[in-house]
Amino acid sequence: MSQTPPQSAAPTVEGQMYLFRQAELITREAHGGMGISQPERPLGFAEAARAVPVTMSEISTAMRYYPIIFSSSENPIPLAVLGLMDDVNLFVEDNGEWAVDHYVPGYIRRYPFALATDRESDTENPRMAIIVDAGYEGISKTPEVPFFEGEGPSDAMKQAMEFCQSYERDRLTTNRFAEELKKYDLLAQQMAQYTPEGQGPQAFARYVGVDEKKLAALSDEQFLELRKSNILPILYAQLMSMGNWRTLLDRRARRFNLTGEDVLKPLPKS
Repeated sequence: MSQTPPQSAAPTVEGQMYLFRQAELITREAHGGMGISQPERPLGFAEAARAVPVTMSEISTAMRYYPIIFSSSENPIPLAVLGLMDDVNLFVEDNGEWAVDHYVPGYIRRYPFALATDRESDTENPRMAIIVDAGYEGISKTPEVPFFEGEGPSDAMKQAMEFCQSYERDRLTTNRFAEELKKYDLLAQQMAQYTPEGQGPQAFARYVGVDEKKLAALSDEQFLELRKSNILPILYAQLMSMGNWRTLLDRRARRFNLTGEDVLKPLPKS
């Protein structure tokens, strides 16, 4: 990645980024003596996230731990579901760490960094700059890991930049996948259900997922197209991940000591 341009020439940050409170371009002028120190609760920034985006390269792993759904039929970006009913991420523990032996999505691992694109630069080769969430509790003026060392980025910052570049490539590939998937009209609104003991099925989550009937009704030609475009494995992974709805319910029941149908009810407001 090219060096961040001088502040006067840097692209500006527009719009909102999920989980970011105050996105800023990292420049030597503004952040020369700053960096990151690990806060008391490292992943506390994600404790209210009920879902996060996942890229195509992550799905084969993420589907083992989380329900994978799509953001919408019109813009089907894959999401890993992390919580139910309340704004509680069931995989961020009380100590602010991720649940042991569970995959941490790249969107979480990338934070507090991301890439910004200069919309006025060459569309074929846009200029990129790294941004940071200035609202992150780990930002420090006496950092354990500085943003800059000597005349350039620190080694840790170079690693963060490389990861952001890799993640951005995966994100763009996933966006292209979403555009291709729309052509097949295979997604539909669906309901996740749970049956408490002695009762009938109760719906607890509405989501966009693969319609198995539509998938089965594809012609041989369409099915081959899906396989060649590498969409088919993603569709099957999404369907297989649906067993993790029960895992989420079990995690919620254990965390909040819920039994029976109470596991389907929002928590009381404190």
